Amino acid sequence: MTEFFKSEVVRAAMAELSELQEEVYKNVFKFPTMSPEDKAYHIDILEKLMEKQQVMYARLSLSNDPEAQQMKKQIEESAVTMGLPKNVDMNAVFKDMSKMIDLMRSHVDKELES
Repeated sequence: MTEFFKSEVVRAAMAELSELQEEVYKNVFKFPTMSPEDKAYHIDILEKLMEKQQVMYARLSLSNDPEAQQMKKQIEESAVTMGLPKNVDMNAVFKDMSKMIDLMRSHVDKELES
């Protein structure tokens, strides 16, 4: 394990990312049938996950550690596998994800008002 991944801050962030991902994945297919309150909670978790992923990606981008650079490359390759263009600006992806979360939140807020 290289210095980047030995960092307590990085290790804690990775653990939190894993927990958030598990929670999001656990409920993603239930989303359409959730109550508006549960949907709002799910969106909060999704937003927190996305923000933590963005911070981790920034850390990886700033690191010269070979394992950090390899993980960054794997993230970018995964994005291509999911249909994003090669060499996509991940910051733009995070910005678009944030807009999508805001749109989801506005729809759920309307449900809550009904």
